[in-house]
Amino acid sequence: MRRLRRAATLAVAPLAALLLVPAAAQAQSEPLDYVALGDSYSSGSGAGPYTDLLCQRSEKAHPSLLAEELDAELTFAACGGATTDDVLADQVDALDEDTDLVTIGIGGNDIGWTGAITACITPFKNCTPQIEEAERKATEELPAKLAAVYDAISDRAPDAEVYVTGYPRLFAARNTCDAFGQISIAEQRAMNEGADLLSSVIEAAAENHGFTYVDVRDAFADHGICARTPWLHGFTVLEVPYHPNALGHRDGYFPTLLAAL
Repeated sequence: MRRLRRAATLAVAPLAALLLVPAAAQAQSEPLDYVALGDSYSSGSGAGPYTDLLCQRSEKAHPSLLAEELDAELTFAACGGATTDDVLADQVDALDEDTDLVTIGIGGNDIGWTGAITACITPFKNCTPQIEEAERKATEELPAKLAAVYDAISDRAPDAEVYVTGYPRLFAARNTCDAFGQISIAEQRAMNEGADLLSSVIEAAAENHGFTYVDVRDAFADHGICARTPWLHGFTVLEVPYHPNALGHRDGYFPTLLAAL
């Protein structure tokens, strides 16, 4: 863990400060062993282009950017569409006792968040029931699922530092535009409230396991869908809708995560 903190410090230190650090202290005997777990918000769906089309892993996603900044050896296991069950079945095998750093963003697919968004963009459809059901799952079902994932991470990578990334609010909830179809301002507010609830559940579960929660909501505050400089895709057929674009990973997730290190 000391090696991880040293790498993070060097990554953000000014050049002048680096000149004062002895060469032996700057050098690392071997690169950090970094494993990125999670769903589409971690794999980079929406950031493109993809090195893995099935999981939509992108070199512009924040795990890739972080690995480059820390000069770490990245095992990129995050996959678009993943749930907590998928992490347990397919992703945690990437961890071992030599793992130094783990990032994970998971939970949205477990509560059916995509289905709620789909209902809200459907013309003349009331999406309140879908939002309420997603919130019920977030409070009643998700904590136990997250606990199982976090337990598995602790068991397989006991010496790793673990950073749990949250989800941004999608909307400014001040206006509407063609980018996200038929979602009204009231629906945008309801979706943002659901995102806040999801964030609180994930944060509590992370802290219960001694993991660091990385809250990206403030970073995305002025860059939601239909903002002047959006960091999220709205309704589109050209990219993955309602996911961070490359700017969202580079200027939102990445610096917030690096600051947490």
